[in-house]
Amino acid sequence: MRKSKIALLAPALCAAILLIASPARAQDKDRALLSTFCAAANIKGSACTRATSYPHGEGRACDVKLTEERYAGRFLADHALLVVNYESECEPHATDFGGVALFEQGGKTARFIRFLPGAQGHDCIVTPKDERQDALICAVGHMGQGILESAVARLAFSQKSGKRIEIAPDFLMRAEDAVSAYGSNVVMCNEGPKYFGLSNLAAGPRQNTVAVDVDYADDETIRTACGEGFPKPKELYHDLLPGEAFVPEGYEKKKRFIIDLVTGKAAPSD
Repeated sequence: MRKSKIALLAPALCAAILLIASPARAQDKDRALLSTFCAAANIKGSACTRATSYPHGEGRACDVKLTEERYAGRFLADHALLVVNYESECEPHATDFGGVALFEQGGKTARFIRFLPGAQGHDCIVTPKDERQDALICAVGHMGQGILESAVARLAFSQKSGKRIEIAPDFLMRAEDAVSAYGSNVVMCNEGPKYFGLSNLAAGPRQNTVAVDVDYADDETIRTACGEGFPKPKELYHDLLPGEAFVPEGYEKKKRFIIDLVTGKAAPSD
């Protein structure tokens, strides 16, 4: 009886030890990364109060706080890279107040390469691209003047001879939600389906695919909007142009889509 009690307690005890140790280990890892571009006296937890060589710092002491979002992979054929999202008070809304700190990994050490303001993705998936290289697929987005733009993008890494590594988004699927700006989403009557929102990015059911939830107007929704129309919201802030129609919040379709990373095509999962 006593043995069975010990056996039952052992997993719980191990889990407790892991929970206690994890923050300390995470802090040690963050400190090791921060020390590649920050003096020891300026490291506070997961943040550096004065990052060296911060771009467009204009002589200011720019802070860099590492977030928990970080992705490792061979995103260039000859480089094992670590991509770490960060926040900085030196970054404006245009770059979503942060960016990516890029490191090259070698064994247990990491070499800082550069900061890339505005290059951060979220809920990313690392997936094999081919035998030599990995792909990084992320959710990206930006809110401006009430318009929320969201997308699923492959973060494309490149390095020309003698130049630094760059990251650029290769958009696989894009959406635009105008409810905060107009009081409703808007569609064009002479155009096909329109995507309003993307969420819950995850690995797809097959190799070289990802899955994402999509809020959208299909052909049927657009026909209704441009014909008899939907009930109008109480507050609207947009005068319709010729050929436009409203699709108020709650009247969009919602489905899980599969994106093929080879062809770039997206289709409902069913």
